[in-house]
Amino acid sequence: MKNNNRVFIFIYLPLIFHWLTIFILTSLPSDQLPAVEIGDKVNHFLAFFVLGFFLNLTLRYQTKYPSLKKNILLITVIVAAGYGLLDELHQLLVPGRSAEVFDWVADFIGASSGSLLAEFLYRRFYIILNNFLRV
Repeated sequence: MKNNNRVFIFIYLPLIFHWLTIFILTSLPSDQLPAVEIGDKVNHFLAFFVLGFFLNLTLRYQTKYPSLKKNILLITVIVAAGYGLLDELHQLLVPGRSAEVFDWVADFIGASSGSLLAEFLYRRFYIILNNFLRV
C-alpha cells in the first residue's frame, strides 16, 4: 500500500496531534491543569484509548517497516503502555505531579481497548476504509 495525503490527514496527523497534547498536558504543573469534571483514571483511559486507536491504524498503514504489521496489536500496546510508563516517570519531575501505578494501569487498559477497537473496525470495514483513504 502506498501512503497518500488522506492517510496522513486522517491517521498520522491525529496521532501526532494527540500524542503532543498528552505530552504537553502531562508536562504542566498541577496548578496549571484545566479543570475537568471526570475522574483522573478516566482521563488516563480516554487519552490512551485514542492513542492506542490511532497508533494501531498508523502501524497498519505505514509502509516503511513492513515487519511491524505482523503483530500490530501487540506492538501498539507495548509502545503505548511503554510511553505511559515513561510519562508517569516524567511527571515526577513536574511540580505538583506524581507517578501512580493505577494511572499507568488506566493507560494500559485504554491503549489496549483503543487498539482493539481499531482492529475490529479495520476488519469489519476495511474495504470502505481503504476506499476512503484511497490505498
